[in-house]
Amino acid sequence: MNSIFHRTSIRKYEARPVEPEKITEILRAGMQAPSAVNQQPWEFYVVTNPEVIKTLSNVSPYSHCVAGAPVVIVPVYKTDSIPVPSMAQIDMSIAQENIWLQTDALGLGGVWIGIAPFEDRMEYVSKALNLPEGIQPFSLFPLGYPAETRKQQDRFFEDRIHYVK
Repeated sequence: MNSIFHRTSIRKYEARPVEPEKITEILRAGMQAPSAVNQQPWEFYVVTNPEVIKTLSNVSPYSHCVAGAPVVIVPVYKTDSIPVPSMAQIDMSIAQENIWLQTDALGLGGVWIGIAPFEDRMEYVSKALNLPEGIQPFSLFPLGYPAETRKQQDRFFEDRIHYVK
């Protein structure tokens, strides 16, 4: 629960690498997510090449913060060979949230940059990473040691709860 109530979007990072074992823990958390009929449509590209990171930072008007990250995780999903392709993006959202929560739990920060379902962004990332056919990019998740602190907003509104008895 601590990460749920602590996690914020971090867009500025210290100029220091993230330990490989922390990246593995983060990806393990992502792969632990439930998925429709257990299809597990995900794969993950871990980008540390500064030139590729800079290219990815230009995918949208909201992605410029990617350029300052030491690591960018790019969750991708299969579109063929899975039983329920229409549920893949929902599955990926659950995996992405697990990634974010584990990132926070490890003292790191990150921000979820939406790629899917925007076709132009998906094509841009596919080309930048030379993704194979049948693999679609879902998001960008730049991460690193936070160079900023932000207080999380309280998003609980009791008037949005409706009981059906």
